[in-house]
Amino acid sequence: MFGYVRPVEAELSETDRRRYWAAYCGLCHAMGRQCGFPARLTLNYDFTFLAMLLLPRSEEPELRIRRCPVHPLKGCESCGSCKGLELAADESVILAWQKLRDDVADRGVLGAVGARAACLGLGRAYRRAAARRPEFDRQVSACLERLRGLEEERSPSIDRTADTFAGILAAAAPPEEDGRRKRALEQLLYHLGRWIYLVDAWDDLAEDRAAGRYNPLEVRFGGRPEEEREWMRTTLTHSVRLAISAFQLEEFGCWGPILENILYRGLPAVQEAVLAGRWKELQRRQTGESR
Repeated sequence: MFGYVRPVEAELSETDRRRYWAAYCGLCHAMGRQCGFPARLTLNYDFTFLAMLLLPRSEEPELRIRRCPVHPLKGCESCGSCKGLELAADESVILAWQKLRDDVADRGVLGAVGARAACLGLGRAYRRAAARRPEFDRQVSACLERLRGLEEERSPSIDRTADTFAGILAAAAPPEEDGRRKRALEQLLYHLGRWIYLVDAWDDLAEDRAAGRYNPLEVRFGGRPEEEREWMRTTLTHSVRLAISAFQLEEFGCWGPILENILYRGLPAVQEAVLAGRWKELQRRQTGESR
């Protein structure tokens, strides 16, 4: 996906920091166990947020030390296997593969060489995940097909394009959840999806402009989206607040403080970095310093 949904680690307690990276590590192992090693290469912060939403609402997760190719000697604390991680792993692989396939269609033959290779490499993992979650795969594919149609017609409607993408994340809510919790998760993920789509559109403005690719903000604001920075800040903040409202409707046990950190602190921090044009450099630096 995109990697925008992350905590402000400096404001997490040591216990919550350990839990966060245990969820990250547990998701990575679940992706490898269920879909094969290539699936683990798609792991990112966005998927970890999804995993924490789906993990059991226990007071203390079961942690164990596991080794992997990245940490072969010391190993890392990792969440034990559970249905929530299994669901998050499958949905993450499906989302990653469908996004790669969309990039191939969007960027053309030469511009999509890397995405095409990654799509082929992830194909077997995707087929495994899709076989277990056919309805989610169908919904993601249908939403991306509608989004591709809007892009091809160069739709000037930010709401239509963002709504279509937001529907993809809303579909990740567990189908077996009770009605109230399912609705809360759907709304949380919907508004988060809208935020991701618009943040990514702003982040990619220069790149899309140079390549002549469709960008909803470029079309909507007549080639001068940078002049609408305050409008963007307002609509992005509105989406964050609606996601927070949905979050407040449910309990998330020991994962609550971490999810709260991401929603209240992480998303606004990323948002401001993107709007200021500092995000890509900050992302490279944070990736180098992680763990």
